[in-house]
Amino acid sequence: MTTTSHAGNLHPQLIDGSTEGAVPIKGRLRKLLIWMLPTNISIFLIWGAVPGILLALQIQHIDEGAKAANLALVSGIGAFAAMLAQPIAGMVSDRTRSRFGRRAPWMVLGALVGGLSLIGMGAANGLVQITLAWVMVQIAFNFTQGPLSAIMPDRVPRSVRGTFAALSGLGLMLGSIGGQILGSQLASNIPAGYVILAGITLVVITLFVVFNPDHSSVGEPREPFSLVLFLKTFWVNPVAHPDFFWGFTGRLLLYTGYFAVSGYQLYMLQDYIGLGDSAISYVPLLGLISLVGIIAASLVSGPLSDKFGRRKIFVVIASVLLAAALLVPFVSPTLTGMMIYSAISGVGFGCFQAVDTALITEVLPSKTDFGKDLGVVNIAATLPQTLAPAVAGVIVVSFGGYGTLFPVAMVFALLGAVAILPIKSVR
Repeated sequence: MTTTSHAGNLHPQLIDGSTEGAVPIKGRLRKLLIWMLPTNISIFLIWGAVPGILLALQIQHIDEGAKAANLALVSGIGAFAAMLAQPIAGMVSDRTRSRFGRRAPWMVLGALVGGLSLIGMGAANGLVQITLAWVMVQIAFNFTQGPLSAIMPDRVPRSVRGTFAALSGLGLMLGSIGGQILGSQLASNIPAGYVILAGITLVVITLFVVFNPDHSSVGEPREPFSLVLFLKTFWVNPVAHPDFFWGFTGRLLLYTGYFAVSGYQLYMLQDYIGLGDSAISYVPLLGLISLVGIIAASLVSGPLSDKFGRRKIFVVIASVLLAAALLVPFVSPTLTGMMIYSAISGVGFGCFQAVDTALITEVLPSKTDFGKDLGVVNIAATLPQTLAPAVAGVIVVSFGGYGTLFPVAMVFALLGAVAILPIKSVR
């Protein structure tokens, strides 16, 4: 592959993720960067709107008294499906040979099947039906998200991955927060909300692959499939690949801390803060407050990490900020406390997401199976968004209150910072 500094104007197949040295972001590379934002937003709108708002309301309508336990059950089953789907999706896309490339067919198919599954959730009226539909949503959209995450190491030079990661991370948080806002606005018509989310994602994903075509993968060599080797991908070997292990662990811990609280935000506002039925109207306010910090931190920290050639310090700072944010509503269980938490956590999580994605792409074990490796890494991102509410539900049910979630989440966030420190291949 060429290492020319004009990679941004090359045919997509000559834009190599392993390219070293300064590379200007222009031409096809700039277009890819621009499309990263709306594409990530479209997917994370779902993860923002469904688990914490629309799904939570559906489950609450079935049985108000058992809402926390039922949400924990449905979230746990969905999380297990997501954990399996991510690496499978990555492996399948690595081995796909088509004239549209390795990733595009699965991204579009996942968005289509996931959208239909969302519509099915809207028609469900029992816990079993909702659970089955949610599992299908998890599997299908992970077949979109996994291959999408592999595009960065596939086609983005290392020297500008911090900038790409910043836009991807901003898209993640804009989608997550925007999903909370959109979900709260559609709370009175949950089936319509699912249809709107399905349509947005399918349209945006399709436009992404049309305007950012990959080169044909037909004729590319393909390693023989080994079931044993594939099953080993679910285990991050700390001896063989210590940096990959620590990067995975750091992301898993911090995401768990963050989503343990945000996944139960609606129930917290109702019962812990004491807003009752009016709680849903405050979700957009908290989302907008968080959004300000996310945008500022994402746009600044990603490019700064590229400029200084450092990743870990930004991740550590982000983890400490998130822990500090979680302390506020624990000592001040008021709406003001939640507003302060939203502002500080937005800055912390925006900084983390912007830089951590770039860090992860630099510690992948394989130089060829990006999709499979990132599928495993994305377990650390996707799993907490669905599993953390399940864990949080167990804590709430066992200890009888939402306040206990905050110190537990703080510990997870700080441990996430500690886990990043042993990484040696990235500064």
